[in-house]
Amino acid sequence: MTVDIKRGQDVYKDAGENVIFVTLNLKRENLDSDREVIQDFADMSKSIINSMRIRSPKEQLAVAWGFSSGAWDYLFPNAPKPKELEPFAEIKGPKYTAVSTPGDIFIHVRANSEAITYEIVDQFMKILRPIVTVEDETHGFRYIEGRAIIGFIDGTENPAGVESMDYTLIDDDQDSEFANGSYAFAQKYIHKMDDWDSMKTEDQEKAIGRHKFNDRELDDDEKLPNAHNVASKDEEGGVEHKIVRMNVPFADPAKNVKGTYFIGYSKTFSITKRMLTNMFTQSDRLLDFSTPITGNLFFIPSVDTMDKIAEGEY
Repeated sequence: MTVDIKRGQDVYKDAGENVIFVTLNLKRENLDSDREVIQDFADMSKSIINSMRIRSPKEQLAVAWGFSSGAWDYLFPNAPKPKELEPFAEIKGPKYTAVSTPGDIFIHVRANSEAITYEIVDQFMKILRPIVTVEDETHGFRYIEGRAIIGFIDGTENPAGVESMDYTLIDDDQDSEFANGSYAFAQKYIHKMDDWDSMKTEDQEKAIGRHKFNDRELDDDEKLPNAHNVASKDEEGGVEHKIVRMNVPFADPAKNVKGTYFIGYSKTFSITKRMLTNMFTQSDRLLDFSTPITGNLFFIPSVDTMDKIAEGEY
């Protein structure tokens, strides 16, 4: 069945100019109080976003937020649960591991202005702060020419424009109770940039599988067997499956800390999980320079699911 872009959150937008990712843990001190706050947040978050869009229409504000499996079980123990919402289990490869880290509530905000991302998160936290602790807050930015911080163009293989909602929003045939929701996998990487920068451009290109300057894909015989665009591909059943992925640079340059915040939106987590499994079991060459320090799966509710939460139906 066709999905409805108006009923989903912003899981099909581009990476944005200025970005804030927030992962929160519920204190779990009082379930009734926690649920009341979450009900208020499900209701008020829509008004906060709409108000900002009215006041700053040129800022291209995009927001998505959601719950982990553990948070859903805690907050809504008697409610239906999204079919593929599960605790993320770490993936061990021969050399590297995709770690699993805590998190109950996930917030992803992007806009042209850093002031707008700040204001949205600040207003959200005024509601949520009494019942949560902060697991992680990461501020990202659009790098030169939309490149990842490692210097390559990002998002070339992403579904484009409105087409992307067909890859990110759950349809009725998959899970009718949660149609127009989405799954978000969030993973934060720290890069060994000194090692990466010391490589010749040709060796970097073989590791990624694309030309650095013009972004054209290398011929198969030019790529390393574990090149990033080979190892991260999902071709289950002989068909390439896609998600909407964003690699957002972040950095503390004075401290020589440089990283990428990866967020992947999909209508079924199984696709993302296969991509991750391929990356880590095949020892994706990029992992020699990129260490994952977080990893968690979240469900991004539709407008209709948010309404049910706000009205206490779950």
